[in-house]
Amino acid sequence: MISKKTKYALMALIYLAREYDRGPVLIADLAERENIPKKFLELILLALKNNGILQSKKGKGGGYYLGRAAKDISIGQVIRVLDGPLAPVPCVSETAYASCQECRDEATCGIRLVMKEVRDAMAAILDGTTLSDLIERVEREVKKREGIIDYTI
Repeated sequence: MISKKTKYALMALIYLAREYDRGPVLIADLAERENIPKKFLELILLALKNNGILQSKKGKGGGYYLGRAAKDISIGQVIRVLDGPLAPVPCVSETAYASCQECRDEATCGIRLVMKEVRDAMAAILDGTTLSDLIERVEREVKKREGIIDYTI
């Protein structure tokens, strides 16, 4: 389960991706628009900036903006920055591996074998889905709801 911090981060990033060509966005505007507590959002944006996902500009016309194109920011990257590894158990983590104390033989541990499959499936989806992909999915759903047929493949 993702944390509220990560959910807010994704909401903010989607908004910033949509505003990408319009320049930096003020924290206050972003917090109000997405209904995110401002102080909490400040911490989230700072963490994303410190990890290269966002950049900021100070002064007049300043604010936060994506550090790279939305097509180059995966959901997996964001989750790892804010919530840590994707792995449900530490012995299958690729970024924060740790052996389990109670495990006698990692190679034959049934729990590890299943959790590695879970981790790999999650990583494939989350690392293979970008902010651009999220925006496209939302737009397709809006079109469906409005009865607009999309003939693109």
